[in-house]
Amino acid sequence: MKVYSPRDENEASTIITEAAASGLKLAVGGANSKAALGRMVDAGARLSSIEMAGVTLYEPAELVIAAKSGTPVSELVRVLAERGQELPFEPMDYRPLLGSRGEPTIGAVVAMNISGPRRIMAGGARDSLIGVRAVNGRGEVVKSGGRVMKNVTGLDLVKLLAGSWGTLGFLTEVTFKVLPKTERMATLLWRGLDDRRAIEALSSALGSPFDITGAAHLPGADVQGARTLVRLEGFSVSIDYRLGEVRRLLKSAGAPDILEGRGAEILWQSVRDATILPDDRDRAVWRLSTAPSKGPDVAAQISRSLDAQWFYDWGGGLLWIATKPEGDAGAGIIRAATREFGGHAMLVRAPDGIRAAVDVFEPQSEAVMALTRGIKKAFDPAGILNPGRMYAGV
Repeated sequence: MKVYSPRDENEASTIITEAAASGLKLAVGGANSKAALGRMVDAGARLSSIEMAGVTLYEPAELVIAAKSGTPVSELVRVLAERGQELPFEPMDYRPLLGSRGEPTIGAVVAMNISGPRRIMAGGARDSLIGVRAVNGRGEVVKSGGRVMKNVTGLDLVKLLAGSWGTLGFLTEVTFKVLPKTERMATLLWRGLDDRRAIEALSSALGSPFDITGAAHLPGADVQGARTLVRLEGFSVSIDYRLGEVRRLLKSAGAPDILEGRGAEILWQSVRDATILPDDRDRAVWRLSTAPSKGPDVAAQISRSLDAQWFYDWGGGLLWIATKPEGDAGAGIIRAATREFGGHAMLVRAPDGIRAAVDVFEPQSEAVMALTRGIKKAFDPAGILNPGRMYAGV
C-alpha cells in the first residue's frame, strides 16, 4: 500500500484534495502503532503524520504546549518534564496490548481521545485539548481554539475532532493545557476485597474531598490475590494528611499497605496499559464503560456465560475484559450486559475475522447514526478519510 507522509499542512491539503477528486480512500494515522484498533479500513493508500513532528509552541508560565500531530508522545513528555510539567490525562500506551511497534504520536492520542487512570480527576485528552488544526476531507485547512480554554457558542471543533478516529479530518497540530508535575505519589492498597466491596470502597474514596487520582480494583486472578488501589498525588505534606484521612474513611475495608516509588509507578502503568490482564495473545480484549455501581453486576453477568478475566479502573466505571476468541468473542453476551445495566463496550483486540464480523464500537440508535452520517458528510463528502473505521459505511 502506498504511504503518503506530508511534511506540512499544505502538502496534506494537496494529497487529500487529489484523493477526494479521484475517490482514493485513505487510511489516516501516525506511526501505525494503533492500526489494529477499531474496524479495518478498506483503503487504497495510507496518510501518515509521521513527518509532521515537533513542538511548535511552549509557554511554561501559561501551562500551554502545542505540537505537530506526528510528534511522539514521549517527546512531549520529555519536554514537559524538563520544566516540571506533564500531560494531565496520563495517556495509555496500547502497544503492549496490541503487540505493535512504532512511537505513539500525539495526534493519535487526540484522534482516539486516549487517557489513563487519572481521567477520574483530569478528564480525557479532549478535556485538556484547547486547540486543533486539521485538513478535512475537502482538502480545506480548519482551525479551532487557541492558547486559552474558553466556552464558545456553536460547534466546538476541538471536542468534535477529539475521538473522531481520523474520520472527519487529518490532524496537523494540537494544543494542550498542561499541569505541574506532581511532587509525590502514594497508593493505598487493600487486599482480599471482593468486587462489590471493593467498588463500594472506591466510590467512597472518590466521593471524598481528598482528590483521588487513581481508583482501581484487580480481582484475584493471580498469585497476589485481589488488590484494591487508591492513588493520591500532590505536595508531600498534603499526601501525608490525605493518606490518614482516606484510611480512616475506609477503615471498614481493613488496614491498607502504602506503596510509593518505582514499584507503585510500574503498578499504575500496568493498570493504564491494561497489562494487568493475563498475557495471552489468543484472547480477545474488550473495554467497557458503565456506572461504577453497576460494574460488578456487568462483570458477574458476563462471567456466568463466558470464560472471562477482568479488572476495574475509574472506580469501577471502566472494565477491561479478556475473553476467548471463539465465535463472536462474547460480543452478544457483552452487548446484552451493557443494554441491561447501561454503558457501552468497544472491542479492542481480536482476530481480523472477528473485527470484520462484529460491531467494534457500541451500536448506535438510528437517530444517532443519522447524525453521525450527517457530520461525516459535512466534513468528508467523498468519504475518503478512514472510511468505516468506526461504523460500517461511515
